Amino acid sequence: MSALPQYAYGTATLHPRDLLRSIPAIPRNLVLAFLVTYRKLVSPLYGDVCRYYPSCSAYAVGAVQQHGAVKGSLLSGWRILRCNPWSEGGVDDVRPHAHFRYDLTPHGFVVPARKEMNSGS
Repeated sequence: MSALPQYAYGTATLHPRDLLRSIPAIPRNLVLAFLVTYRKLVSPLYGDVCRYYPSCSAYAVGAVQQHGAVKGSLLSGWRILRCNPWSEGGVDDVRPHAHFRYDLTPHGFVVPARKEMNSGS
């Protein structure tokens, strides 16, 4: 099992010019670091027990990436409460944020999106 779901990876990098713009993403990335550690160390001990797809921890990664540390944690908590033996389960993807303005790194962290510079007009 990978530490992150496939959709949680990107190709972006943090550029030195974007350091100040990345400060608001620090809480989000701290929560993501916790979730990556959980998925590497604890999640394999449980195996596939989640009634939903993606698993609750994979859902948490996507929720925090898309919605930030606070709202993503609340969405993840609500998902965990719904994941019980009496639940039907099924596919339950994270709804993308309407104005997502970050890119994802190869390790699943978020960095400010960079606008591509056009060489023409």
